[in-house]
Formats: sequence, C-alpha cells, structure tokens
Amino acid sequence: MKTVIKEHRSKIIYLVVGGWNTLFGYGAFSILYLLLSHSLNSTLILTISYVLAITNAYIGYKVFVFRTKGNVLKEYLRFYVVYGGAYVANIILLPLLMRVFLLNAYVSQALIVILSVISSYIFHKRFTFKMHEHTE
Repeated sequence: MKTVIKEHRSKIIYLVVGGWNTLFGYGAFSILYLLLSHSLNSTLILTISYVLAITNAYIGYKVFVFRTKGNVLKEYLRFYVVYGGAYVANIILLPLLMRVFLLNAYVSQALIVILSVISSYIFHKRFTFKMHEHTE
C-alpha cells in the first residue's frame, strides 16, 4: 500500500487539494453573494469568486502537489490558461452532451467534471508547473 501511495502521491494530493478548492470556491461565491448581492450583480460576484478560487487552487497545487520553485507569475498565468480552456470546453460539451447524446444536465456536467479533473491534472503537470525541479 505504501508503494501505491508513494507512486501516485501527486495524483492523490491533487484530488484532496481539488476537493478543498471546490469547497473554497463554493464558499467564496456564497459569502460574497450574501454580502454583496444588494449592490453587485451575480456575474460580477461570480467573477470575483472565480479569481479568488483560482488563486487558492494555484497556491494549493503549487505548494502541495507539484512543489515547484520560482516562476510564480508565469505559472499563475498558465494556470489561468488551463482553467480558461476547461471553461470553454465546458461551454461546448454541455449542450453537445444534452442535445446530441440526450443526457440530462446533471449527468452531462458530471462527465465533464471527470474529464476536467483528469485533463487539468495533465495540463498542470506538463504545462503550468513544468519545471526541472518538479518532484512526483
């Protein structure tokens, strides 16, 4: 069992940090909406919470999963590229799965989330946090 954990350490921690990021993002949106909905529209609140959540995710993945040194701004911008791509893919795939494959919204989004988790791990490992000092 120790061998399996050691061999897949970054993937396991990626899922744990991702779970925290999901809670953080939802919490950030909820708190901001509660505090600001009387003066800001929901799109602006969502945008603010998205920036906070992505920044939180970046720190978690950098420190705990990929453990890279330096290149903070470069990695941070690459991190946004990966999540921007995931967002665009989500916009395309959701209606496709619902209209072409006749899946309901919940099943469609669940499949997209699974695809997003796997693909974002790969892109973060090979693009966002690509460094010679990377430790697995």
